[in-house]
Amino acid sequence: MSSIKLPYGHDSLTLDIPDKNLSRVLVPEEPEITEDYTSIMQKALENPVESKRLSKIVDEESTVAVLVSDTTRPAPTEKMLPPLLDELYRGGIKDENITIVFGLGLHRNQTEEEIEKLVGSDIYKRVRCIEHDRSRCRYVGDTSNGTPVEIFEAVLDSDVIVCTGNIEFHYYAGYSGGGKAILPAVSSEKTVMTNHKMMTDDRATTGAIESPVRTDIEEAARMVGADFLFNVVLNSQKDIIYATAGDVIKAHRKGVNYLDSIYKVKVEPTDVVVVSPGGYPKDLNLYQAVKGLENAKNAAVEGGSIILSAKCQECLGNAVFERWTRELKTPDETIEKFNTTFELGGHKAANIAKMAKKFNLYLVSDMPEDDVKNVFFLPAKSIQEALDNILAEKPDATIQVMPYGVLTLPMNQ
Repeated sequence: MSSIKLPYGHDSLTLDIPDKNLSRVLVPEEPEITEDYTSIMQKALENPVESKRLSKIVDEESTVAVLVSDTTRPAPTEKMLPPLLDELYRGGIKDENITIVFGLGLHRNQTEEEIEKLVGSDIYKRVRCIEHDRSRCRYVGDTSNGTPVEIFEAVLDSDVIVCTGNIEFHYYAGYSGGGKAILPAVSSEKTVMTNHKMMTDDRATTGAIESPVRTDIEEAARMVGADFLFNVVLNSQKDIIYATAGDVIKAHRKGVNYLDSIYKVKVEPTDVVVVSPGGYPKDLNLYQAVKGLENAKNAAVEGGSIILSAKCQECLGNAVFERWTRELKTPDETIEKFNTTFELGGHKAANIAKMAKKFNLYLVSDMPEDDVKNVFFLPAKSIQEALDNILAEKPDATIQVMPYGVLTLPMNQ
């Protein structure tokens, strides 16, 4: 018998699996940390990819917008800002000429406590921090795909735009990070919705850099004139293990190549996959946690079972997503509506519906059972209960476990 821990919120859950059933625990081949994270970031900033150093891009009169992730994202902004600000100071910039802009996209506003925690108390007191305002965006132009690029005016009015964030797999933009600090993070609702409609394209999938959503994002970032990128890669323990800086697209590609070398894993699909998104904040709500499910589907045989273990303390996490799950009663009905009516938030319901037609989906969470059933999952009180029920019906089932489902991307051999 093997005992395996899976992250769950700020804690973990333990699962016991008979050795004869356990095929594999899919964990990234993460490197041993031999260097302090500050040194990793400093080296990236000192050696930018196809760009001048940031300190050479600015001068003492420049106004700078530093775009950072909101509380729903795992980017370690508090750790990233000190070396980034030091690089700006090296170029003569004073605190009063710097604005930290939280890229909310279409997410909720944050509390002041959340903002202070994200940037750190010292920087919060010294540097102006504002949130993206979708009602105060200006039109820049259209991308070649027809997306109207409308960007938060505080960003456009800055002399220098710095994009920050972390790089991980993204289920329709291919990867996070890079130009996503512009679109969707500081874009109008119209811009976001037009861009996100491209997720219906078959090329818009996890780990695909050629996703039309991603290429549209990068064209918008170029149009806006994003000047500099500073992105990091995190391991499963949320430690910074890599950093890249420089040109917004080319530095991002360098980070993507590093990510792929560690987190793309070749697999043989099994009857059962047990997956955790990786704990807080990735399982804060189901809207976020489904990203782990999206990756897990590559590791399961069609007709098999996927057990998603995600705390979901904020339940579904999106009003549109919730409305779709309450109004639409079957997977077919949900898919049909999405094919005729694109609505951001509804896409999550449609994606789960598509998977529910291919797999038996189980959810272990803090969500009410009725909400779980509305999203086409079978509710389970524990991952052990869900697995034991599956093994009772199929004693010889093969099982894979993904403790860090958002980080790990199974690739069929």
